[in-house]
Amino acid sequence: MNKAKEQRQFMKSKFGKNESFSSDQMEGKPQPPLTNSVVNPDNVIVLPEFGEDIFVKTHILDIINDRISHRKFKNESISLEELSFLLWSTQGVKSVVGENYATMRTVPSAGARHPYETNLMINNVRGLKRGIYRYLPLTHQLEYVYTPDDMVQTITQAARKQKFAGDCAVTFIWSVVPYKGEWRYNEESHKPMLLDAGHICQNLYLACETIGCGTCAIAAYDQDLLDELLQLDGDDHFSVYLSPVGKV
Repeated sequence: MNKAKEQRQFMKSKFGKNESFSSDQMEGKPQPPLTNSVVNPDNVIVLPEFGEDIFVKTHILDIINDRISHRKFKNESISLEELSFLLWSTQGVKSVVGENYATMRTVPSAGARHPYETNLMINNVRGLKRGIYRYLPLTHQLEYVYTPDDMVQTITQAARKQKFAGDCAVTFIWSVVPYKGEWRYNEESHKPMLLDAGHICQNLYLACETIGCGTCAIAAYDQDLLDELLQLDGDDHFSVYLSPVGKV
């Protein structure tokens, strides 16, 4: 079997199946937090509410039919209300069930584990300084992390020199905390976690179309460079997917 055929086995339902399946959940171990904790409370920003006044399209058939990938954006900012809508559409929490057992969000996730964190490279959003941020879905807030030197050049390099990754208003970068899924599904958790990333990004596409923005998903990136930019450890928390957003 050649390398490609070996790799494709990961896509099958029987991949990694273990008849003596066990997980930390089954063994009674405490579950991981629903989301990462705030690092610096002084850097937390409350996101504004949004209304239909930011929508340029409201008919679902038009939104789905018009959805395409955009790699060129206008040199225009997006509003904080528009960013708030995009974040809620992709990872917004509708309710918390049980004793902080799980979250019901605007996207599906295997076992309601929602293992992804949303990181942002803010380049041109009204009301926010440029820099790296992360979304706090439980409270619908942002936390400013830092502003790297040569931020745009670095993320462009991390995206395999795809210039639109930096030439945009904001780049969404999704990172995964694998143990959130592993706690429940052990080694069978990894394929569903990757499927979850597709659910999140498609919602971003549709939400962008609603407000006159565009996006284009990127799966080709330098793992070490992107993790370093986001200050992730690269083992228990690492980047998986990114998608630049701008006005079109």
